[in-house]
Amino acid sequence: MSRIDFDPEAVRQLATILAETGLTEIEIESGDGRIRVARQLQAAPVSVQVPVAPSLPAAPAPSVLAVAAVATDDADHPGAVTSPMVGVVYLSPEPGAPNYATPGQAVAAGQTLLLIEAMKTFNQIKAPRAGTLARILVASGQPVEYGEVLAVIE
Repeated sequence: MSRIDFDPEAVRQLATILAETGLTEIEIESGDGRIRVARQLQAAPVSVQVPVAPSLPAAPAPSVLAVAAVATDDADHPGAVTSPMVGVVYLSPEPGAPNYATPGQAVAAGQTLLLIEAMKTFNQIKAPRAGTLARILVASGQPVEYGEVLAVIE
């Protein structure tokens, strides 16, 4: 039986990132080694009773299919900017500073659109092409997964 060497401190750091960001899984690979930390969230059953006013008409529920169609459209869009890593998004260089880019703004290829913090490192996410920033699909401080659509450039 072979012995597997691992860095317990790296596992602790990854577990801390999971707890801080609310993510359920994270994996890093370096050289010949790979560490994957995953957790399962168990939601407690919740019972909520909401009083309904009989004189008011019920508001129509948003269509789940419509929301799914928009998400699929963004993922298939040729100008979709996707996350190259798991981390936390920041739209500006520091709190209170203006965002790197805003919807409707013209962006140049290589222009920084946002940051993703991963393992205490801030990674610039740059526009892959020039165009108009049509949508930003994430909020500052939001955890993101690998491959998640962050923005769309028209």
